[in-house]
Amino acid sequence: MLKLHYAPRTISVAVAICLEEAGIPYEAIRVDFASGEQTTADYHKLNPKGRVPTLETPDGILTETAAILEYAAPQLVPENPFAAAKMRELMSYLNGTVHPHHAHGLRGERWADEESSFADMKRKVPQRVAECAEHLEDMLPDLPFNAGKLEVLSDAYLYVVLTWLPGDGVDIARYPRLVTFQHEMNTRASVQAVFEKGML
Repeated sequence: MLKLHYAPRTISVAVAICLEEAGIPYEAIRVDFASGEQTTADYHKLNPKGRVPTLETPDGILTETAAILEYAAPQLVPENPFAAAKMRELMSYLNGTVHPHHAHGLRGERWADEESSFADMKRKVPQRVAECAEHLEDMLPDLPFNAGKLEVLSDAYLYVVLTWLPGDGVDIARYPRLVTFQHEMNTRASVQAVFEKGML
């Protein structure tokens, strides 16, 4: 059985959503960020980067969300090459742009040493994340697949990212397409399952 090492409300939950959607059995193993479990030697044996998700598979260990998603639920990758590329484009944007903007408000020590720098980065988060939300709002109608139906991996990725908006000082109500997407995803049994397990 697959073993998913995750932390609540982090992007690792996107993997759980896709596994639930695909009906793939897995063991969910919580990594306690509050106690710094991700920094321990035992966890570093699994994932030397000290991050989540980490997926233990029969073939070995995988890290990095996008790679894990494609391994765990390949049926959620579009057959059409352009649609598949657009899905990966969206996940790359979420991973490479939105996620770092979000993280600047929580983990400023990754980028700076001075406390004053942390505060400055945190102040910038609402503006930068709002700009990202605006881009996503504009992007949704042009995607070559039905966003929100959980037919593609990026739906789970985007859904989890949107759960961060309130904490980043961004009102999702300003983005009606994102609201519709979020509401549609909330109806999925897979999403409801991760809530019931306390993952989100």
